[in-house]
Amino acid sequence: MTQKIAEKTSDLAKPILDELSLELVEVAFEKEGSNWFLRVYIDKENGIDIEECGHVSEKLSEKLDELDLVSEPYFLEVSSPGVERPLRKEKDFESNIGKNIYVKLYEPIAGVKEFTGVLIDFNAGVASIRYKEKTKQKEVEIPFKKIAKARLAVTFD
Repeated sequence: MTQKIAEKTSDLAKPILDELSLELVEVAFEKEGSNWFLRVYIDKENGIDIEECGHVSEKLSEKLDELDLVSEPYFLEVSSPGVERPLRKEKDFESNIGKNIYVKLYEPIAGVKEFTGVLIDFNAGVASIRYKEKTKQKEVEIPFKKIAKARLAVTFD
């Protein structure tokens, strides 16, 4: 049920976001304690502001109310994905070359299942990451299909 609500909300949000030249990053319908939250994460190249989130929230709320999509009470939250934005699509990798990322794999590469480093390239469905192991700089190539989870990573050097 939660996945179906997230998918239908995505479908409703896309035309609203296209009209405003915004990108849909993720939709999640989650229960926290006794409350349900419908979270819609949006973005654009130079980030979004609170007014844009409010505008999308109003328009999306109208559409959700029209369809009566969610039967239980819930809170609608429209926001930026934040500095540690998830990377879900190949185009997310292509547009974040040169940035620090965290990647978790379905299966290890050379005995390692998690990497944090700089995305130095993304070509033909393969991410190249430069990372530090102790004092050495290393590089790893990771096929997109082996990535379970990825996000931008904040580092404090």
